[in-house]
Amino acid sequence: MAASNPKKTIRLGMVGGGQGAFIGAVHRIASRIDNRFKLVAGALSSNPERALASGRELGLDDDRSYTDYKEMARHEADLKDGIEAVAIVTPNHLHAPIASAFLSAGIHVICDKPLTTNLDEAIDLEKKVHQSKKLFILTHNYTGYPVIRQAREMIANGTLGNIRIVRAEYAQDWLTEAADDDNKQATWRSDPKMAGSGAIGDIGTHAFNLANFVSGLETEQLSAELSRFVPNRQLDDNAHINIRYKGGARGTIWASQVAPGNENSLTLRIYGEKGGLEWSQEDPNYLWHTPFGEPKRLITRSGNGASDIANRVSRVPGGHPEGYLEGFATIYSEAAIAIEAYKTGASLPEGHHINTIEDGVYGMKFIDACQRSSINNASWVSL
Repeated sequence: MAASNPKKTIRLGMVGGGQGAFIGAVHRIASRIDNRFKLVAGALSSNPERALASGRELGLDDDRSYTDYKEMARHEADLKDGIEAVAIVTPNHLHAPIASAFLSAGIHVICDKPLTTNLDEAIDLEKKVHQSKKLFILTHNYTGYPVIRQAREMIANGTLGNIRIVRAEYAQDWLTEAADDDNKQATWRSDPKMAGSGAIGDIGTHAFNLANFVSGLETEQLSAELSRFVPNRQLDDNAHINIRYKGGARGTIWASQVAPGNENSLTLRIYGEKGGLEWSQEDPNYLWHTPFGEPKRLITRSGNGASDIANRVSRVPGGHPEGYLEGFATIYSEAAIAIEAYKTGASLPEGHHINTIEDGVYGMKFIDACQRSSINNASWVSL
């Protein structure tokens, strides 16, 4: 796709993601895969020494390594060659204030999910995005997989007929035991002030977003039971959620970080009156399609049965696996296309998709509804 696009690279900044940070490195790799971004500035840590060392490791000029994101936003906005977009890869509680600072400076925002720690903060940020008239892209990276794009197209074209059942699961085991204090990834995700929510925010929003993206359905009501199985844990580590979709379809989401034997098991199954689709993130190049009454059919990325929509976001020939990093890269390339269109007024290509501020707010409404439902004995609530 964009790998062969000769467009000028977009100047990118990053907040968070310094030495030892996992997701920052993922964003940086993804932004480079299709040659659409160049990292030129960052507030990679609030610790001055770590920020400078992190910046030097990444080849940043010392005067473009900041310890304060507000200073970074002001200074970069004043530079002739300042950043055009910023990637926010911090814990959840910092997303909104950082995004607000860069939006006010006239800089596009690419932000990790979930959007914020609570719904009120998300709604307030949505207003700021609209006031700024800048782009806001949320990195729900699983929507970037080629066969996921194909599954969405097939359902939109009526291949499955009216959708009846949606089942999404996201199971991990890395929080099965209480985490020690040295595990920073686990520590902040278990802190209500920093994360806002547990498994439903960290992985449940991915399952919810993916189910919505592929099915095209809108949630009407949900019933959720959130559990904390590990003693003294303050946030949910397991969630069972039933969903009533507008139009009559029914769905379930299971999100768990205490399921031994599961590493990153995100799966999606959608069934309609004419057939079903099944997909697993750990085997992401395969999409199984079963027309009702017929044998199961395998659709492969860039190969057997692949559509133009899938091929548009594929990079290598069929049989060569594409996965997590490439899916993330698709999100960055779609962001780059949107930023170029913003500057030039060009039309977006068919099949182009980014998750916007509205998708982020919808994800926070999902979290909020799950929490309200669970407190009230898994009662049915609306979003």
